[in-house]
Amino acid sequence: MQRDSHFTNAALMARRRAALPNGLGQGFEIFADRAEGAEVWDVEGRRYIDFAGGIAVLNTGHRHPALVKAVADQLGRFTHTCFQVLAYEPYVELAEKLNAMAPGDFAKKSFFMTTGAEAVENAVKVARAYTKRSAVIAFGGGFHGRTLMGMALTGKVAPYKAGFGPFPAEVFHAKFPNPLHGVSEDDAMASIDALFKYDVEASRVAAIILEPVQGEGGFYVASPAFAQRLRALCDQHGILLIADEVQTGAGRTGTWLACEQWGVAPDVITMAKSLAGGMPLSAVIGKADVMDAAAVGGLGGTYAGNPLACASALAVIDIFEKENLLARSRAVGERLTSRLKALQAQNNCIAEVRGLG
Repeated sequence: MQRDSHFTNAALMARRRAALPNGLGQGFEIFADRAEGAEVWDVEGRRYIDFAGGIAVLNTGHRHPALVKAVADQLGRFTHTCFQVLAYEPYVELAEKLNAMAPGDFAKKSFFMTTGAEAVENAVKVARAYTKRSAVIAFGGGFHGRTLMGMALTGKVAPYKAGFGPFPAEVFHAKFPNPLHGVSEDDAMASIDALFKYDVEASRVAAIILEPVQGEGGFYVASPAFAQRLRALCDQHGILLIADEVQTGAGRTGTWLACEQWGVAPDVITMAKSLAGGMPLSAVIGKADVMDAAAVGGLGGTYAGNPLACASALAVIDIFEKENLLARSRAVGERLTSRLKALQAQNNCIAEVRGLG
């Protein structure tokens, strides 16, 4: 279908440049018109396979009928109350489900925000409230959002941090294991010991935060052995371990959460992205006593845990169960990995095939 000249990609791009700031990047000069499953059509009628998925947001695809129905049904009841003012059952049900699905043989509690960066910010707040400590250790190459705390935690400058400082204090960076570039797990652990010796004593550290797989950092994987060493270190010093599963969560690694594959449980987990199938929702899940440390009124937000998003997230969980998507994720991952490794064997320009699930 060809629309009039006002709805060409070029015309819309010109309007975008005039109306929006340069700092709001755009990967392709293409404007979406409609989408279905794994495909998108632009305003000029061209059809594309969507490998981006809204940046890891559409694990159940575009416009899954069950999601559309769940959101429409909720839309017909009410759209917003602010949970802290007038509560609603889908929020509670979703928290119950996520608590049950998270690893760890201990009681858990959850609350919801809107974006991944908000979830990370609030995980840090909870950790500080519980430990009565201020410092946080993150990793080089990690990405934790574009808010000020998120940027402070993020372990790379361009493009996320350029020109936006100063950033919140009491954030320190250790090395992330990267054998391809000469950083072993021993090196990474030694870098934390060096932080304790030269920059911040362990008794001031509230939390260590890491991504099970670094997304923006190049898809480097934190091995179960490394996670177990971090868990032991945190236990030794009374530090909380935060798994930032904003990108890896909701089945992207073959398990609902990537940290399920560690063999040890984090104290706090953040989720967002595909949690609600395209609706804006993030979650902070953690040990009940940790989550209860924040003062009443210290958590939440006007739009946090919006009922439409909660309804969509409940539908996502149902779809995962009915369509056996975790098994599909593992099967697709195994096929992709085996094919890529076969290509690697034939091409010495391919240094490494890596990923999880």
